Amino acid sequence: MATTAPSELDPNLLLPDAPSESESESLLSPLVYDTSQQFQMAMGNMLNMDNVMKLIKPRAGIMEEIGKCKDTAFERKKDLEEEKERFQKAAYAVLGMLNDT
Repeated sequence: MATTAPSELDPNLLLPDAPSESESESLLSPLVYDTSQQFQMAMGNMLNMDNVMKLIKPRAGIMEEIGKCKDTAFERKKDLEEEKERFQKAAYAVLGMLNDT
């Protein structure tokens, strides 16, 4: 087997032909389009997440208000029950006085 010196090799055999400008554009065009679509989807997802966060923040405030209202209602119920017991005791005392006479 005979070997050839590197200077004797045909350069077209070592390197493939470079694509023409129109071929390069046709190869890059789908890549750019796909990248653009992925970017748009990512931006849409970020906007959706931003909208979700805008909904969650007020909801947390609403839940806090509901908790405060529950506490207030519980305290009011407790006060009303105590007041009811005082009225009942007073009513029984009046009935007791009326029965003694």
